[in-house]
Amino acid sequence: MLENRRFLLVRRPQGVPSPDDFSLVREAVPEPAPGGFVVRNHFASLDPAQRGWMDDTPSYMPPIALGTPVRATTVGVVHSSADPAFVPGDWVVGLNALEDFSQVAPGGFTNKVDVDRAGSPAAFLSIMGAVGMTAYFGLTEAGQPKPGDTLLVSGAAGAVGSAVGQIGKIMGCRVIGIAGGQAKCRRLVEVFNFDAAIDYKGKNLEQLSAEIAASAPNGVDVLFENVGGTVLDAELMNLAKYARIILCGLISEYNSPEKLGARNLWQVLVKRATMRGFLVSDYISRFAEGGAQMAEWAAQGRLHMDIDVQEGLENAYAAFMRLFSGANNGKLVLKIA
Repeated sequence: MLENRRFLLVRRPQGVPSPDDFSLVREAVPEPAPGGFVVRNHFASLDPAQRGWMDDTPSYMPPIALGTPVRATTVGVVHSSADPAFVPGDWVVGLNALEDFSQVAPGGFTNKVDVDRAGSPAAFLSIMGAVGMTAYFGLTEAGQPKPGDTLLVSGAAGAVGSAVGQIGKIMGCRVIGIAGGQAKCRRLVEVFNFDAAIDYKGKNLEQLSAEIAASAPNGVDVLFENVGGTVLDAELMNLAKYARIILCGLISEYNSPEKLGARNLWQVLVKRATMRGFLVSDYISRFAEGGAQMAEWAAQGRLHMDIDVQEGLENAYAAFMRLFSGANNGKLVLKIA
């Protein structure tokens, strides 16, 4: 008989999440709510934002309630339905959870997708999903890059960062990436077409700032920030006048009990820079537009994204922690079905 395995949050993590913060339970497969349907999840997106949702603090989304499954964007197949617009067998993508089967209420954020157009369903969690849209709209709309701009991307070897760098090159920027380890840095240059890559590992603030200065002697015009901490402080010391900073993520801070913030924020004043927080949810109505452009660039061979697929809902904790150890290579996806 089918069962519904669910990866529950049972305790608020204190700093780095531990296995005891979660529980894998088995329940009956749910029935569709009136006017809704049930999705059998095949792939789930694992993202740094999920760590923030585990804390009971004000944010752009409510915290995950204790005793409920960890929220996640998933792609899967309609299993049963009480909604004539979604019939069993339809492929859909939506904000669901780390579980085999998810109930989708009427009017929920779930859309049909054409998996034949993407090659793999997992593409709707990567280059054509929220990650790809974060890179596309974050850079083109929030960053407003111009040909000849110097674009600096932190967390550049990750799914969002690598896409941002490639889009920057398409738009005529000189692109510098910051990543952890020489292998990732080589990949930025050799595979993702970055102009330069900087390894942050083993470097203090002054050393990292000096390396950025050497790669961007005229300063950074557009900073796409995914990391925070010391990396952000070093970047702030290398802004060009009127730089645009897109604050997309602060992954180095998520597991830290003390949120230290940016010590060199005064450089935003000195350089008359602007810093803008970015959430891709503001652009949901334009996902079709962004997805079409990303698909076109991918078909032309100008853009691609690595996908790191980990298998098994029973391995959800270990897979999730790859985000914070730097072990993942590209977009981290959990294969469930």
